Amino acid sequence: MFTTRPELAGTHGMVASTHWLASTAGMAVLEDGGNAFDAAVAAGFVLQVVEPHLNGPGGEVPAVFQAAHESQPRVLCGQGVAPAAATIDHYHRLGLELVPGSGLLAATVPGSWDGWLILLRDYGTKTLRDVLDRAIGYARNGFPLVPRIPDTIAAVVDLFNDHWPTSAALWLPGGRVPAEGSRFTNPVLADTWERLLAEAESAGPDRIAQIEAARRAWSHGFVAEEIDAFARTAFRDDSGRDHAGLLTGQDIAGWQASFEDALTVDFGEWTLVKCGAWTQGPVLAQQLRLLEGFADRLSYVDGVPTAETVHLAVECAKLAFADREAWYGDDPAVPLAQLVSRDYAAARRALVSDRASFELRPGSPDRRPPKLPAFAVPYFVPSEEISGALGEPTVGNSGVVRGDTVHIDVVDAAGNMISATPSGGWLQSSPAIPSLGFCLGTRAQMFTLEPHFASALKPGRRPRITLTPSMALHNGVPRMAFGTPGGDQQDQWQLCFWLAHTVGGLNLQESIDAPNWHSGAFPSSFFPRYWQPGELVVESRLGERTIGELRERGHLVTDAGPWTLGRMSAVSRDPSTGILRAAANPRGMQGYAVGR
Repeated sequence: MFTTRPELAGTHGMVASTHWLASTAGMAVLEDGGNAFDAAVAAGFVLQVVEPHLNGPGGEVPAVFQAAHESQPRVLCGQGVAPAAATIDHYHRLGLELVPGSGLLAATVPGSWDGWLILLRDYGTKTLRDVLDRAIGYARNGFPLVPRIPDTIAAVVDLFNDHWPTSAALWLPGGRVPAEGSRFTNPVLADTWERLLAEAESAGPDRIAQIEAARRAWSHGFVAEEIDAFARTAFRDDSGRDHAGLLTGQDIAGWQASFEDALTVDFGEWTLVKCGAWTQGPVLAQQLRLLEGFADRLSYVDGVPTAETVHLAVECAKLAFADREAWYGDDPAVPLAQLVSRDYAAARRALVSDRASFELRPGSPDRRPPKLPAFAVPYFVPSEEISGALGEPTVGNSGVVRGDTVHIDVVDAAGNMISATPSGGWLQSSPAIPSLGFCLGTRAQMFTLEPHFASALKPGRRPRITLTPSMALHNGVPRMAFGTPGGDQQDQWQLCFWLAHTVGGLNLQESIDAPNWHSGAFPSSFFPRYWQPGELVVESRLGERTIGELRERGHLVTDAGPWTLGRMSAVSRDPSTGILRAAANPRGMQGYAVGR
């Protein structure tokens, strides 16, 4: 079938990401003798510069990976926790029923710096300067702005001018929105990184000692001090009022990134690898578990799924995401094993009919009665506020600030493989810290302010994030790493990719190019937590007949255009031949895969 670009194949290394500059930076590190983890870190830092509307140094990074010398996949948790002062009572005293989606009240401890550095320390081979130099170069000397960056700045220009003067100073050079394709610099960020490097290299020539010194310089040094001082100032947020932040230098000093066991769920010859229930990652496993019982009804014709396939996938997604709302969170009591079990899926599968459901129906794992947050009531919004031109919930038409992310997949000749989904610290989410050149994240908006939920706000707890990188093993051996930005849609677009690849028999690029879809029939993880029962957003390449049949089944279908949904990328390795492959998404015209 026709593809927008070739599926790459080679034997040395492959990097696929959401921006060509990050992919080439990662490949340069591979060419310089680095491994997949070195390359991922280098690409991750470049993405903080060239996609600042989608991630930044103040954000977070979860990843799933497997080192060639280890027998089991692991998870990198670079997701920071809620500050010590972030209690439900505090927000209620402010008259808030939801954590605002912007400003300083939604900040958690920044996790990306420590996350990338412990990955480099324990699994990489390069020095911090080796993996940071290219990002510093783009920040210092400039990079061309992709169209979505000035579009995002333009959408919040009044907020910057009226309430966030530090952001206006950084993102409105000369008082104007920068032009698409213009060369943009962030010398303050470059200075911040150079200062961290100087403190690292003052520890001597040892690579590990340098990395540890750089971690301390961030969490116990000048970065934490600057964040603490800045967070004490009140800024406007989504509540329509000015609030100071709760994050302190002590919060930053008391947290560090970590590694943990991955969630692995078997599907015949395949095993899906995801992060735990502090992310939405298990929801992909739940969707696939439900679809196991419909295997004989799933099919593709000429690379396009049938209406039956889309309908069943969407109805299973609704059930899985209802469970996400009721059960997921950073809590060891989450009944995760039961949620991804075959017995539980069999009972839930009986709820799927030939008609679209308009209900939010969580299940009862271990016979526990389900409960939904108060915001899980239908909140209808105009369809243009939902789909977005690129399927990215970044900034709505009314100026509501939302967030999105980036993605990286890397594999090398030795068999090291990683999938990472960095996010947070979006330029439009929080005011810029003028002494550092970046802003804080707003991931705490994903907490609920109702106690007794695993996703409830609690000091020291991770928010239940939408970030959800993926790997797949084939007969127990790492075979594929993949993922996409897209907020709540990430595990739905990944499902589209998985079905195209495993059911449709398409290669990586064909699977990414195949038409996508997603449902909005469950609460958004982003402020103001809206949802629309029955909503189904599709790419028009599904075909008029298929779209018509979906409408006949009761789905409220929005045709989002031919190439709008998802920003998937993927890499793979065939262990029998050593052949490496990679593919990236054409939608948005900036994702790219490189390799040889």
